[in-house]
Amino acid sequence: MVRPVTAGVDGSPESLAAAEWAAAEAVSRRLPLRLLHARKWRAGNEQFTIGVSANESWADTRIALVTERVTERYPELELTSEARADAPVRVLLDAAAESELLVVGSRGLGGLAGFLVGSVSQAVIAHASRPVAVVRGEEPPETGPGRPVVVGLDLQHHHAAVLEYAFEAAARSRSPLRVVHTWSLQELYAYPSALPDPEVAAAVREEAHRGALAALAPVHEAFPEVDAELSLLSGATAPELLAASEDAGLVVVGRRSRKRLSLGTHIGPVTHAVLHHAKQPVTVVPYE
Repeated sequence: MVRPVTAGVDGSPESLAAAEWAAAEAVSRRLPLRLLHARKWRAGNEQFTIGVSANESWADTRIALVTERVTERYPELELTSEARADAPVRVLLDAAAESELLVVGSRGLGGLAGFLVGSVSQAVIAHASRPVAVVRGEEPPETGPGRPVVVGLDLQHHHAAVLEYAFEAAARSRSPLRVVHTWSLQELYAYPSALPDPEVAAAVREEAHRGALAALAPVHEAFPEVDAELSLLSGATAPELLAASEDAGLVVVGRRSRKRLSLGTHIGPVTHAVLHHAKQPVTVVPYE
């Protein structure tokens, strides 16, 4: 069974821009694209129901517009659209399980039909079983071989799936890959203002360097065509990763899967910071 690229659309400019980015991604992967809209069924107040219908009619018009734009730009793309009557989080989580990639906008309409509003977006990212890409802004972001793919490497919670995704993305787009790994002496010194021993600092940096190279070697061997660069930085991971991705076309981060479905939306502090502050599309890759 061929898994599609799925774009969650709700009629908001952000979701429509994400759908166009998803179309380009589907073409590059030679996969079909599915546009998915959630219609949350609500019983009760007739006046409220009329408001829901009006909002959904507006969303349908906007979704038809992006379908037309995608078809014109990518006539070879196999494109389908679908509406499901359920809560947005459930719709998107089910769709992610059926897809190679789920793509959503950075925020949605909210209330009646919005996909990405606060807890909804984080719940989807926190519990999706497949990679989820979040696209910011109201216009599709620029893509191209000149813009690097940037991936964060965490040796404490390392899993090859995150690096493999980043290498595959770089190979498909013929882009360079920048692997960012940070090291710190914070655990060795009780006070931030303490003067570190230069020899200790050099030893910690060298250990981090060896560990990063060891993690990269098998994946790079599988993708020898990718121009991969290791960026070893001293400091807090989130700000260093954000700074290193200023010129990126895509940022890839990992998210540890939970054995049981919890009520929380924990995605990790680094992934949380990148999702909230990166200007570029961000793909969150789950791993065990």
